[in-house]
Amino acid sequence: MKRIESKSNALVKHWKKLVTVRKEREKTKEFLVEGHHLVEEALKVPGMVKHIMMGDHATLDHKWQTEDIQLLEISPEVVQELADTEHTQGIFAHCQQPAYKLALSAWSRVLLIDAVQDPGNVGTMIRTADAAGVDAVILGKGSADAFNPKTLRSAQGSTFHLPVVKADLEDWIANLADEGFVLIGTALEGAKNYKDVAPSDKMAFILGNEGAGVQANLLEQVDARVKIPIYGQAESLNVAIASAIVLYHFGEKA
Repeated sequence: MKRIESKSNALVKHWKKLVTVRKEREKTKEFLVEGHHLVEEALKVPGMVKHIMMGDHATLDHKWQTEDIQLLEISPEVVQELADTEHTQGIFAHCQQPAYKLALSAWSRVLLIDAVQDPGNVGTMIRTADAAGVDAVILGKGSADAFNPKTLRSAQGSTFHLPVVKADLEDWIANLADEGFVLIGTALEGAKNYKDVAPSDKMAFILGNEGAGVQANLLEQVDARVKIPIYGQAESLNVAIASAIVLYHFGEKA
């Protein structure tokens, strides 16, 4: 097995950019995952993993299918260069971003994320959407990158289970409306209690920025505005928590 000792190695420099620079991830359509669980989840997607990099104390799970993947040993110096966690497990995978087949006509639930900036929130929303049976997640302009290391850790592998697409939400709203989706947007003004809206066979949900909420131009195009009542003294709910409440409430078809 080839071993890489120096953080000055060209591959190591590329991997480091994939960890730290969004433009590099977008240009190359590649990303890095860290830790046994995310490496395992990435390996379940055919053709996604290009390299697996292991520190001195890392081991491969005997169940992993790695025959067509290049395995590399890396020095402690390289492990620390690539690590994005405080207590790294010393195992990483260099991956190709997935290409999705988008079949709106076959979908029944879609989550649209409008300018949610925190990677932890976006990752949790992707994970929640996966758990709630949502068919796709659409990331609008201003949202955290789906392949940011923190987003990937928060999603816990769900990024690899359903399409997560960066796109113009206006275009998607029009396309979903043409496919017969009922569009629901969360809002504070002019909104009904979410429990007062009847579920439909096809529904799409728009949740927005942590501070500003869903943009007004997008809310103008929804079929219903909903809010989650606050019974205590908190000013608002975290957007990822709000997404869980809404997605699970409307999770089952009418």
